[in-house]
Amino acid sequence: MKLVEQIKSHSSKWIKTKGKQYQNFYWQKGYGSFSANPTQVEIVKNYIKNQEEHHRNKTFKDEYEAYLKKYKIDYNEKYVWD
Repeated sequence: MKLVEQIKSHSSKWIKTKGKQYQNFYWQKGYGSFSANPTQVEIVKNYIKNQEEHHRNKTFKDEYEAYLKKYKIDYNEKYVWD
């Protein structure tokens, strides 16, 4: 938890030094961590590269909940979205 907190804090400060267009950048409250099969790294890279377009059709919340359901991960919405 501390590692993620530090990454978010330092990266937020760093991005704000990259120009006025980033002065209002803030991370969301929470975070999630996922691993990827090394054979699927290119798929993950392409997903990240096209994420903005992808989320025009499906919200992050919808996608995340579908992922949790697909892999039968129990969760409490109070802790996921608050």
